[in-house]
Amino acid sequence: MNDDIDRELPMDVADALRDREETLAVAESCTGGLIGAAITAVPGATDYFDSGLTTYAYDAKRRHLGVSREALDEHGAVSEPVAREMAQGVRDVADVTWGIATTGIAGPTGGTEENPVGTVYIGISYAGPWDSESSFASVSRYVFDGDRADVRAKTVDRALEDLLEALETRDA
Repeated sequence: MNDDIDRELPMDVADALRDREETLAVAESCTGGLIGAAITAVPGATDYFDSGLTTYAYDAKRRHLGVSREALDEHGAVSEPVAREMAQGVRDVADVTWGIATTGIAGPTGGTEENPVGTVYIGISYAGPWDSESSFASVSRYVFDGDRADVRAKTVDRALEDLLEALETRDA
């Protein structure tokens, strides 16, 4: 695991999910499995962590998460619509309470004027009880500074922070 990733955040996520008896799955592109690694570094992660999918290629996003060809074609992989579909897809495919998705440009190349190197979209999705109409998905866009390792570590931390914020907001 990357030494720059905050070690307290995965423990906070573990406590929050255990307390609520809720489950998590992750779909990672630019982080390449680092969120899953951070989560499973906590002993007993099997209580709340179901699975992690590293869906780097367009076809993997379509095949494993149900991301639409239209979203990928129209917006590209590094976009709000794709991050949303990834988060919803991993939540629904894994049949868990929460889904996290990351897609971005960690660098050092690949950036554009619209999405410079360091641009990351993080999707968080929640599956509410049937007939509650409480399910949702949200996406946030970030631009992180640093080299490839820095961008990936900051993305992991921010994704876990976003999940904790969503858990707290839902409890309020």
